[in-house]
Amino acid sequence: MKLLVRNLSRSTTEQEIRTLFANHGSVTECDLVLDKETGKSKGFAFVEMPDDKAAESAISALHETRVAKNRIRVKIAQ
Repeated sequence: MKLLVRNLSRSTTEQEIRTLFANHGSVTECDLVLDKETGKSKGFAFVEMPDDKAAESAISALHETRVAKNRIRVKIAQ
């Protein structure tokens, strides 16, 4: 299941996101979206988790939680 993670702090790294979601199950892919010109985070990422139950658990546990002072939003990517 592919998840969309929004409202990330610009300082949050791809590794931090991967670690956060790995606490809920296997993460096959983690892509932090970067601005092409500046190379800085755009504040959102996509996380791929092969186990739907683990992905749903991650959504329940992480949606609206604070990460680096920002309240993140996690949902299924469309």
